[in-house]
Amino acid sequence: MTDIKAVVQIEHPDVVLTETVAHDRTSNVRSVSEAGTDPTSGKFFYHVESADFRQFENGLRNDHTVSEFEQVIETRDGKAIYSFEYTDEAKVFSPVISTANGVVLDMKNDRNTWIFTVWMPERTNLAELWENARRYDIDIELLHVTEYASLGNTDAGLTDSQREALLVAFEAGYFEEPRNATLGEVAAELDISQPAAGGLLRRGIERLIISSLMEDSERTD
Repeated sequence: MTDIKAVVQIEHPDVVLTETVAHDRTSNVRSVSEAGTDPTSGKFFYHVESADFRQFENGLRNDHTVSEFEQVIETRDGKAIYSFEYTDEAKVFSPVISTANGVVLDMKNDRNTWIFTVWMPERTNLAELWENARRYDIDIELLHVTEYASLGNTDAGLTDSQREALLVAFEAGYFEEPRNATLGEVAAELDISQPAAGGLLRRGIERLIISSLMEDSERTD
């Protein structure tokens, strides 16, 4: 079995935050993969860059997919972290990926479309991803697909503990949206403390991103 990394582009007016990023063309949005450990909170966190956060927030106020929002942190370089709560009209693509046995490695906007980088255990899972997307009337396009270092070996630079933590979290539904398991439940399954489990997951995700998304020159840096 050969894992794959697929980069897909999706588009639908009801995909979360689409109206907001269309309103603020200077904005760039990326998901915060390690946030939102409480699956019942209903809050989702994103890294946001914008030339004018007032314009970005005006877009949020008129976005039919967003019910509540809050700027959690803002830095001086035009970056911030926001938390959002979605409306019932919002389409969230992460569960579509999870249903196809995929894991989101990265998510970002490209104007009013969204680019997802996804890990999948087999190339055949792409067919299920397409079926799921069409079921929700979401336009989807495959931009790139490559073989990917399996979570079952150390080619991605994972330690045994990081690999075990990622697999346990994946099987428990920790990476689904909304999450079906808390960080505490993952930690209990691993028989370690919650901070230790969080550290393993963060470092493991970092290694996966470095091995899959960064160019060779960036890895050296």
